[in-house]
Amino acid sequence: MLRKFYSALFSILIITFGLTVTQAEVAVPNARKPANEEELKYWLENMVVFHHFTVDEIQQATGLDQSDINAAIKRFDLKPHANTEQNPKTPLLVKPYPGGRHPRIGFLEGAIDPQRETKISVFTPWDQHSYVVLDIPEAIWSNLGLTYLAHTHVPTIWSKQNIAMKPLEWKRHDSGTLSMTRKLPNGIEFTTVVVPRQDAVLMDMLLKNGTDQPLTKLRVQNCAMLKMAKGFAQQSNDNKLFRAPYAACRSETGNHWMIMAWSPCFKPWGNQKCPCLHSDPIFPDCAPGETTRVKGWFSFYTGTDIEGELKRIDELGWQNIPMKSP
Repeated sequence: MLRKFYSALFSILIITFGLTVTQAEVAVPNARKPANEEELKYWLENMVVFHHFTVDEIQQATGLDQSDINAAIKRFDLKPHANTEQNPKTPLLVKPYPGGRHPRIGFLEGAIDPQRETKISVFTPWDQHSYVVLDIPEAIWSNLGLTYLAHTHVPTIWSKQNIAMKPLEWKRHDSGTLSMTRKLPNGIEFTTVVVPRQDAVLMDMLLKNGTDQPLTKLRVQNCAMLKMAKGFAQQSNDNKLFRAPYAACRSETGNHWMIMAWSPCFKPWGNQKCPCLHSDPIFPDCAPGETTRVKGWFSFYTGTDIEGELKRIDELGWQNIPMKSP
């Protein structure tokens, strides 16, 4: 919507005033320009090699001129990777989501300017060109109201005060772990830790109460967006199964599944318009100065006995697996 507005605006300027505008002079909303050459190489590799972005999508993500993008891709010799199956001895492929390509098919008005610092891509082991985008967290509610939102839609307690959130990035650790911490203006701090394994992606979410009042009703929305996962993007809930804390989606072929769970679980559900899966956790009440946490699981399954697979996962006791600090 915003891109169409800017295009129309500049077209009017060109017609009315005879202006000529180069790509470099056009501001791109919600872009993150790489800070240096090292970051430029990392994000271009992320977008070109793994996410298979077009130059236009890279521009939307970075705000760079297309000629500069093409020159950098050539300089770094970047090419999309071949579509191969994952080596079963290696961890699942997980990358920070780069932005620039909206992770939803529909209900776009409910996620304007999605911020990338809460989003990761988990690539399917049977098709490394397909991936699901986890938004962790998409939103945090509390007794104070909507306390955090990773895009623009429903007003938060901060947008009502015209307080904007500073853009952040995932910290990329040598172990392959990703972590992100945000401190809100009132002292509430939340951290998400992502640990890829061979069989699953383990997740930890912590919330520290830096206010002087107890926090209650700490419900979290954690979303798995299916747009870019081949065979999973039907705008329907008929291919989904909800067994708290598990939310699962079946492929069109019927023999592949994606499974997400968070504990303690408030509600598993799905939005068919996006389409997406949710397993929404709820933090225990948190006293001033205290820290509370919820645990997450995401995995893939090849087979048709999904009930048996959920039972197997549950018996692993993933909710109690310790996670080291990154």
